[in-house]
Amino acid sequence: MQVIVILPDGNELEFPSGASAMDVAQKISPRLAKAALAAEVDGELRDLGRPLSDGTHKVRIITERDRAGLEVLRHTAAHVMAQAVSRLYGPQVQYAIGPALMDDFQYGFYYDFDLPGPITQEDLPRIEQEMAKVVAEKMPIQRQELPVEQAIATMSQLGQTYKVEMIRDLAAKDSASTTVSLYGQGDFLDLCRGPHLPDTGKVGAFKLLAVAGAYWRGDENRKMLTRIYGAAFFSEKDLSEHLTRIEEARKRDHRVLGKQLGLFLISDAVGPGLPLWMPKGTVIRQELEGWLKGELRKRGYQSVITPHIGKLDLYRTSGHYPYYKESQFPPIELSPEEGYLLKPMNCPHHIQIFKAAQRSYRELPVRLSEFGTVYRFEQSGELNGLTRVRGFTQDDAHIFCTPEQLEAEIESCVELTQLVLKTLGLNDYRVRIGLRAVDSSKYVGKSENWDLAESNIRHVVQKLGMKYEESPGEAAFYGPKIDFMVKDCLGREWQLGTIQVDYNLPERFELEYIASDNAAHRPVMIHRAPLGSPERFIGILIEHFGGAFPLWLSPVQVAVLPVSDKFNAYAGNIMAELVDAGIRVELDDSPEKIGSKIRKATLQKVPYMAVVGSREVESGAVAVRHRTSGDLGAMPADEFLGGLLEEIVTKGVNTVGPKSQG
Repeated sequence: MQVIVILPDGNELEFPSGASAMDVAQKISPRLAKAALAAEVDGELRDLGRPLSDGTHKVRIITERDRAGLEVLRHTAAHVMAQAVSRLYGPQVQYAIGPALMDDFQYGFYYDFDLPGPITQEDLPRIEQEMAKVVAEKMPIQRQELPVEQAIATMSQLGQTYKVEMIRDLAAKDSASTTVSLYGQGDFLDLCRGPHLPDTGKVGAFKLLAVAGAYWRGDENRKMLTRIYGAAFFSEKDLSEHLTRIEEARKRDHRVLGKQLGLFLISDAVGPGLPLWMPKGTVIRQELEGWLKGELRKRGYQSVITPHIGKLDLYRTSGHYPYYKESQFPPIELSPEEGYLLKPMNCPHHIQIFKAAQRSYRELPVRLSEFGTVYRFEQSGELNGLTRVRGFTQDDAHIFCTPEQLEAEIESCVELTQLVLKTLGLNDYRVRIGLRAVDSSKYVGKSENWDLAESNIRHVVQKLGMKYEESPGEAAFYGPKIDFMVKDCLGREWQLGTIQVDYNLPERFELEYIASDNAAHRPVMIHRAPLGSPERFIGILIEHFGGAFPLWLSPVQVAVLPVSDKFNAYAGNIMAELVDAGIRVELDDSPEKIGSKIRKATLQKVPYMAVVGSREVESGAVAVRHRTSGDLGAMPADEFLGGLLEEIVTKGVNTVGPKSQG
């Protein structure tokens, strides 16, 4: 028997049985073998030294030029840290999980520990020093496959009870698998799927960044562990740039800015993951929703309102229960025969509205829209300000149409999503088509329905000339979708607008319309949400704008600042004129000096300041300042108002005063 390797360029190489990816790299070139870190074998990331099974394989050698190489580096750095902590704090240290993280604006890895005593931020340099020793030892990292019971015995001897629990769970989930993999480096052994770098010496630049608490397996009823976060790169230059990005992201953290600017509140008395909108945050949300509702009216959508709760059987029919049972609040059982569920999605309710009357093909498409609040039971460790919550609103709509109308409706949804992103300056995005994973059981419906829906989506994006990529496994459980993956001003990527095509729920709910042949036919559904949810979208916008919203969205659009109390009356008149025109204004008539007032308004990210003193009173003018451009000079009050109104209507910039505001 032999191993046949197909390289990325299509060339084939032959090897004897037992050959590894390192042998492949050596045969290609010694230079590549020196740079090799891991390998991609038939689409799976694997260790360089792991033997290839007999037969034919597609192999790609991974180096530090590949993003996958960075993932392997960070995973290995997590093991190096665990080894260092074990050395420093003794045999009582138990380690739980330590994955690589690939978010460019967060940490690069972490490991959770059960420690004999507390670790603080001040302890991190000491751990880093020990990690440097582990790296300097250049210990080979070796993988071994052990029978389940032997692996349990091995980790039990080491006192690693968390690893024993994980092995038992792995064995229970996959009864066909009789072995598990362990990785060893010197005096350290860990249960791990891998892959890892060939030796610890290949770990590049690293820094430990934070200490936090984390419940074992995210369960608040389990023990609180100590989580240590770090960053790791191949070079000090890359590490330094990453730390700079993290610091900039920290400055823009929507949780911090939300508190500073009085936008929203997460109250322990109400419950984690259930945001309360403060008056200023409510302004942003209402402006955003009001603008979008106006666009929906232009496009023939009809607004509906549905309850926050529904019968459990409704969600059994749709498939939301039990498919996503683990992410939903427990059912409310009134009796063994009757149960209710906090609404996880709006679509089953909208389906009932469509189904309430007999529909003719002449009525289609029916477009039902709702800013409807839904509920998901996210684990406490996964909650994050506005971007990961338990109660949130979706800018939801469901379109019921004929198959012949479907692609035109998809195209219209794409246009609306693009309008939303363009209006908010979110112009850097890629398009992802989420497809089902063929071997997964999470998807409902007939294969032919899926094939048709996927074909419809591809046809639309190709017709519109959109570049896109396909991603198996990213579909909704009822149909494929178009996702807009948007980059913010820091280059972070977010999944925002989504458009989903669904032939399956109409079948599950037996929806019908009467066609021109007087026979009943099945409609097709589109689920679409340009924002996704106002909570998450606004959380992202806070960070994108750094809290400095464009004029039309700013909670306070103008701060009127009298130089002294002698000019309070005139300032009040200016305020009244602006308020009458619909401008959101705050008057600072405090006894503070004007410099302090300007600084306060600037820190609150107010777009414009109207400063008034003796010269302004005499000429009926205002001295205008912008939060970033500074002094724009004096101008008549009516000219200032006109510029404000133009900027609000056009949702643009630089319409007030002669200077560019960026």
